[in-house]
Amino acid sequence: MSNVSTKTLSTFKYVYLIIFFTFLSGIFYPLINDQSLTDVIIGILVLFVGLAGGVLVYKATTSDNKKEIFFVTGFALIGCSLYFIFEITGKI
Repeated sequence: MSNVSTKTLSTFKYVYLIIFFTFLSGIFYPLINDQSLTDVIIGILVLFVGLAGGVLVYKATTSDNKKEIFFVTGFALIGCSLYFIFEITGKI
C-alpha cells in the first residue's frame, strides 16, 4: 500500500472511533428531551481520555523506543478515565 492510503486509513480509523464514542455517550438524548448538553460533553471528554490512554498503550506495543513512557502514560490516562466515571456516577 502506498504511504497516502496508509495515512488515509489511519485517519479514518480515528475519525470512526471519535464518531462512535460521540454516539455512544448519548449525544441525541438531551437534544430530544430538551436537557442541557453539559453532562454529555463531560461524558465525551471522559471517553476521549480513556481512548487516548488506549491509543498510548497500543503505541507502547508497536513502538521500538519510549515503550515505558507510552505504557505508563496510557494506563495512567485509563485510570484517570475510570476515576472520572466513578466520580460522575457518585460511587466515590
